[in-house]
Amino acid sequence: MTSINFRMQEHLLTSTTHTEPEAASSPREIFTAISGLIVGMFVAVISGTVVSTSLPVIIADLGGTQSQYTWVITASLLATAVTTPIWGKLADLVDRKILIQISLILFTLGTVAAGFSTDTNMLIALRVVQGVGVGGLMSLVMIAVALIISPRERGKYMGVVGGIMALATIGGPLLGGFLTDAWGWRANFFVGVPFAILALVLLQFTLHLPKPHKAKVSIDYFGIVLLAVGVSTMLIWVSMGGSQFEWDSSTSIILAVIGSVAILGFIAVEFFVKEPIVPMSLFRNRTFTLSVLASIAIGVAMIATSVFLAQYFQLARGATPTESGLMTIPMIVGQMGASIIIGQLVSRFGKWKAWMVTGSVLATVGVTLMSTLRYDTPFPLVAVYMFVLGAGLGMVMQNLTLIVQNDTPPQQLGAASANVNFFRTIAGTIGVTIMGTILSSSVATYMADSLGGFTPSTPEEITALQQLGSGDVPKVGQLPEAIRVIVESAYGHGIADAFILAIPLAVLGVIAIAFIKNKPLSTKTAAEQLREQAEESVLELAEAEVGSSLDTGSIRVEARR
Repeated sequence: MTSINFRMQEHLLTSTTHTEPEAASSPREIFTAISGLIVGMFVAVISGTVVSTSLPVIIADLGGTQSQYTWVITASLLATAVTTPIWGKLADLVDRKILIQISLILFTLGTVAAGFSTDTNMLIALRVVQGVGVGGLMSLVMIAVALIISPRERGKYMGVVGGIMALATIGGPLLGGFLTDAWGWRANFFVGVPFAILALVLLQFTLHLPKPHKAKVSIDYFGIVLLAVGVSTMLIWVSMGGSQFEWDSSTSIILAVIGSVAILGFIAVEFFVKEPIVPMSLFRNRTFTLSVLASIAIGVAMIATSVFLAQYFQLARGATPTESGLMTIPMIVGQMGASIIIGQLVSRFGKWKAWMVTGSVLATVGVTLMSTLRYDTPFPLVAVYMFVLGAGLGMVMQNLTLIVQNDTPPQQLGAASANVNFFRTIAGTIGVTIMGTILSSSVATYMADSLGGFTPSTPEEITALQQLGSGDVPKVGQLPEAIRVIVESAYGHGIADAFILAIPLAVLGVIAIAFIKNKPLSTKTAAEQLREQAEESVLELAEAEVGSSLDTGSIRVEARR
């Protein structure tokens, strides 16, 4: 009986240790394994950045308002935020490779369809589809990397990945501006299709990930509905309050109550469901909780900058889409340069705390400087502001996910990684919505004050004033000189006012990062940790069964005596 038990445990131990593929040992093997992930991320980044510089042109061409401009951004971010923890939870339950492929297909279909938009509402709807795909890519790629590469080595490889992402981030706005000026803005939505096809092929043949151990999938559908309803309702309330309805109106109160009840209901549900989207047990982990607080500050600064810089350059400085893309290079160089260099240093020395504190301080200084912008601020100064902010974000953004993965049990790796991204995206979405409301209100106030004593003297000026009165985003280059200066000044000042909101949040980020536990980075991958835990469980089971068999045998001997 005992020998049978030993053979059974030996077989179980062997099967357990070989169900997971060995971690890639050489740089070449690792880069081969993550090649599809890199191209997939490249598609997501370039498809977003290529459109960023042309958004003012797109909204003006489709007859959209400043509120709709904000919602074109917010719709995608909202879908990304709501679905990110769902993708992360699914990654702990079902095949991760299939999930990555599904998210990439969804993103590509949404992007191509957006190129055929006939009005702003259609574009907003298709941006939701894009956001669902991005939510999967952003969380699943980081989860897959964590399964293949240890935290200590991850910075080195992510530095190279960051360089490729830099190409997409820097080249995207330039390419988008060129395509918009040459063939129109719709061409921007089709440029990523060949890369998406290549990514799908590479993912199929090069990516091999361990399968989750849980056989039965339990999805928190009720939590998904409550989360989507709560966040969406609160965003609608924040973005439309004060313009579409008064803050103290019945509509405002109903929206606030529905959103609050749904969010509170979501929190309550997560305590009781079998597989919660946001496991509340994660918040017992100090590193996770403080990283979430820091990610809120970083999310607002990062997303706000990407949204409002294009408007600043095109509406406050009269730049073309191509020029706008060129003007954002200092920001991208700062962000990507810091991400690559600091990633290498973290991998080499295993120290991350000082770099992250420095980055959070730089981000705070950067958003403070951005709040001083005016339409006539010398561009060299604007470039310095952008570089400082970009460097701060580059030092902190990826490392927040890294330190959470380093201090999280591998069984909760998907949920923890995804939820850091979730809170960063949701905070950025809410922040951008509020900042967009501030911008819209400030621009209207500044233009009303400046145009109060203005008397039009030409038919062109009369027509321009009528167009401004419609609330649509103006085509600054077509405005008469006297009105153009007023509009540029209003947008420059309004965008600076919007950045004031990010300053206290950035300070919160500095404080949160300062109190994160300085835990050394592990040299084991998540897959190796899971394998070790499985082996330990099997050995403990074997010892327990052998002990039980011996006890039974001794009892039988005593009985015979």
